[in-house]
Amino acid sequence: MAGVKNEFTSRLSPKSQPRKRKKIKEGKWEIYTLWISMEFSAIVVEKVPSLLLRPAAKVRWPALFDGVDSVLEDWIVDQMHMVRPVVETGYENLLLVRLLVESRLPSIRKSSVAEGLTVEDILENWSKIKPVIMEEWDENRDALIDLFGKVRDEWMDNDVATWIGANRFYPGVPDALKFSSSTIYIVTTKQSRFADALLRELAGVTIPPERIYGLGTGPKVKVLKQLQLRPEHQGMKLHFVEDRLATLKNVIKEPELDGWNLYLGDWGYNTQKEREEAANISRIQLLQLSDFSKKLK
Repeated sequence: MAGVKNEFTSRLSPKSQPRKRKKIKEGKWEIYTLWISMEFSAIVVEKVPSLLLRPAAKVRWPALFDGVDSVLEDWIVDQMHMVRPVVETGYENLLLVRLLVESRLPSIRKSSVAEGLTVEDILENWSKIKPVIMEEWDENRDALIDLFGKVRDEWMDNDVATWIGANRFYPGVPDALKFSSSTIYIVTTKQSRFADALLRELAGVTIPPERIYGLGTGPKVKVLKQLQLRPEHQGMKLHFVEDRLATLKNVIKEPELDGWNLYLGDWGYNTQKEREEAANISRIQLLQLSDFSKKLK
């Protein structure tokens, strides 16, 4: 990233420009002159606990899950790992679980798209499938978000140790966050209180709440625009690490965000096809987990 000219630094007068600092070590991001904004789920934490999905789905559609035995449940968990890259917000996991159940149990099928549905179909067409099933099932986005959060709250209240233990951070990330000299922001579709709880309880990391932008704070593009305009961020190099290629492409569409260095974390919830596409986009750099942890430290 050496040699990348920051649009904000170039606008400062010579007297107001920050003094140049030495890099601490080759290959690391410069400290004192950068801050990092990153997705939480899939970049920092490995996965949304699959243990949560069935209880939440059963609360929403109790009768539909009477025929789900342990064999089918194991199959659903396996399939969820494969289709996870399409999920942008947690509630979509509930839709996917029900859709997978309907694809295997014709007797409860209420969706026109479930028959013969494959993992590849979901990966390629989720943006088209989701509005269809939302309408056919008469579901409401906000209600599903509230339900997903409520089930998580109840689990945390009743057995916080098990809930915390059902999540895990990627190797090296907790220490990298803890000892980083960079200013770190979390921009995530996860609800802020859950991100904060996992950071504190599982990783031993405290990030001020004003630096955690969770569900309900607006699209990530909007958040990035807000953050880059803060006076204290002028002259800093801007780095955004994300696991969803679609999100990075949305950032690229905004001329105001040309000053950001963009990275697709190849350990996150993305497919080989998406990684190959990202490799051909000049604004996006593919980032490996080991390099990510080293650059943060």
